Amino acid sequence: MSQPFELPDFYLPYPARLNPHLEEAREHTKRWAREMGMLEGSGVWDEHDLDSHDYALLCAYTHPDCDGPALSLVTDWYVWVFFFDDHFLEFFKRTQDREGGKAYLDRLPAFMPMDLAAGFPEPTNPVEAGLADLWARTVPSMSMEWRQRFAESTRNLLDESDWELANINIHRIANPVEYIEMRRKVGGAPWSAGLIEYAAQAEVPASVAGSRPLRVLRDAFSDGVHLRNDLFSYEREILDEGELSNGVLVLETFLNCTTQQAADAVNELLTSRLQQFENTVFTELPPLFAETGLDLLGTARVMAYVKGLQDWQAGGHEWHLRSSRYMNGSADGAAAATHWEPYRIGGIGTSAADLGRAAGLLDAGSRRRSHSHVPHQEVGPSRLPEFFMPFEVRLSPYLDGARGNVVGWAREMGLLDVQPGDPGSHIWSEEKLVDYDFPLCAAGIDPDASPEQLDLSSAWLTWGTYADDYYPVVFGRSRDLAGAKACTERLAAFMPVDAEAMPVPLTPMERALADLWRRTAGPMTVEARRRFRTTVESMTDSWLWELANQAQNRIPDPVDYLEMRRATFGSDLTMSLCRLGHGNEVPPEVYRSGPLRSLENAAADYACLMNDVFSYQKEIEYEGEIHNGVLVVQNFFDCDYPTALAMVHDLMTSRMRQFQHVAEVELPLLYEGYDLGPEARDVLDGYVVELENWLAGILEWHRECRRYGEADLVRHFGGGLPQAPPEVPGGRAGFGRPSGLGTSAARILELLGAGG
Repeated sequence: MSQPFELPDFYLPYPARLNPHLEEAREHTKRWAREMGMLEGSGVWDEHDLDSHDYALLCAYTHPDCDGPALSLVTDWYVWVFFFDDHFLEFFKRTQDREGGKAYLDRLPAFMPMDLAAGFPEPTNPVEAGLADLWARTVPSMSMEWRQRFAESTRNLLDESDWELANINIHRIANPVEYIEMRRKVGGAPWSAGLIEYAAQAEVPASVAGSRPLRVLRDAFSDGVHLRNDLFSYEREILDEGELSNGVLVLETFLNCTTQQAADAVNELLTSRLQQFENTVFTELPPLFAETGLDLLGTARVMAYVKGLQDWQAGGHEWHLRSSRYMNGSADGAAAATHWEPYRIGGIGTSAADLGRAAGLLDAGSRRRSHSHVPHQEVGPSRLPEFFMPFEVRLSPYLDGARGNVVGWAREMGLLDVQPGDPGSHIWSEEKLVDYDFPLCAAGIDPDASPEQLDLSSAWLTWGTYADDYYPVVFGRSRDLAGAKACTERLAAFMPVDAEAMPVPLTPMERALADLWRRTAGPMTVEARRRFRTTVESMTDSWLWELANQAQNRIPDPVDYLEMRRATFGSDLTMSLCRLGHGNEVPPEVYRSGPLRSLENAAADYACLMNDVFSYQKEIEYEGEIHNGVLVVQNFFDCDYPTALAMVHDLMTSRMRQFQHVAEVELPLLYEGYDLGPEARDVLDGYVVELENWLAGILEWHRECRRYGEADLVRHFGGGLPQAPPEVPGGRAGFGRPSGLGTSAARILELLGAGG
């Protein structure tokens, strides 16, 4: 039978190399697998299966520089993880035994104790026996921080197999954004990144391990690994195993296109994620090292880790070309083996050496387009589709009072007047603030709020949008990234966690934040304040990411965009404010669980993309902005505005249906899994209603405020032309940027994937 599609030309920027200890690892891992009970009698593999899959070859390609014992140990880990995947398939996915699968998965974390002295339970199957043996051999040479990170990624790998099984049970194909998020956990590449730290002796220092650059490197690496695997494994997973978790199938379904077109789109996204990796290495790591004061040893470890991630990408591709586990009949390596081409270099690792093709891929596609956008193009009025909104909007009866109060508050804080020494304080007028009508948004988001609560929410929305507008005006056109960084660090001082004294505010933005913090954080515990401040800092830090992209004139790729858009939109802040009244009935780990994060991300993505649809003309034509989901899709797929809008609208609808699916199907299973009592279940059911109000209220605000219509834009920007802010003594020229409901906390209370 012919292959379902021709494998595309891959972007291969790094040459693959082979570890010289390959045969040692092959011999060792076969003995080990037999000792653990993974071969004859396991009901999953025999010796031929292990030999044909050749996981030692995979590890020799992906870890080319480690010594023999390290390669053997890493190979054992990969034998274990692939055996687990096939073992879970045979015993639980094929039989659709969800209850048995959950019990099986629930036992495995016990075989990863932080302290080996705690011991292990008695293994009851080869997966448990293998995990206990591997954990005991690996963790003594690694720090406690690494153990915690690696155990978490292993638990994610195991636990999210339950999500895959649930989707098979209801014959459901995930939407692209959900798929990218969950594939990182199910696919195990973050887990592989942890083993790279071990094999390369490149443990990432704890001081930077949680930073955005390291997270983006890990996520971009993971996406590259998984999307590549999806291309090679489509035939096996879809036609043989009945899997539904494959990126080609996801895009084939979502885009309603042929399998070949979907495969080409997956390859384009794979290329984009690798280029995101490169951009992060060269533009975000050097500032990170300087800002954190990382010493030479720590810097060297991070760069060795980067090299290990690159080696894994290159080696993983070579292994896919050769493993019997995958479809590779038309791939580069296989083609080179069957016919002679006079200008093709052959042999191990040379698939990256086709310089003509590599140069063409480097110059073509989304990378070239992403840096060549011409700002202020005339696009006409924003086109509005029929939005899928299954929830009814309700408005607070205190709306009219809040409208007057927020104008008075903004005037008192100085947000509407030119302030001496503050070049950004001229960006708003009272007319604009009245037109923007943030109390309308607050009244829909929390229709049951008291008058005081509604005033506070309206003020947060006002501050968030003002601050979000302030950054590009003051720091954008001048490319003053250092000034933006200093401004952001000062804002943190106006959110004390314990008994720290606030500095004297120097700008209206600082004065307003200080006032909001006193009114909001006062009743909180110290730990709640710390969590709440983190959500605000996530938002303000994301504005620096936007400014860095503006400096490069770089349109982000869909995955990086949508993930960061949640931060620029103030989503974490919004969810945190929703939870303030939840008390302690719900354990913190429930809020960190996959279903809750999926619920919140689906809601945030719908709202973010809704804002992008309404604000398209404002941002593209009037402000010269690059951070807009419709523009991101236009750039990535090289299509026109109507086509991109249709795709974004489809994605919005998909995210709303994902929200409903989680609320109706996954949350009840979560309640059972955590054995939650009636009080906790009532709180979470109420949280779903709060998010429904949030979504309906945001749509109502977009439709009714005077911010996005063409007549409003002509009035606000002057004569229909892009408007530079007036000169202020000692000030800087500025430019506009995306604003709108909560383009910050302004939305108070992920493209095909969507933002890194």
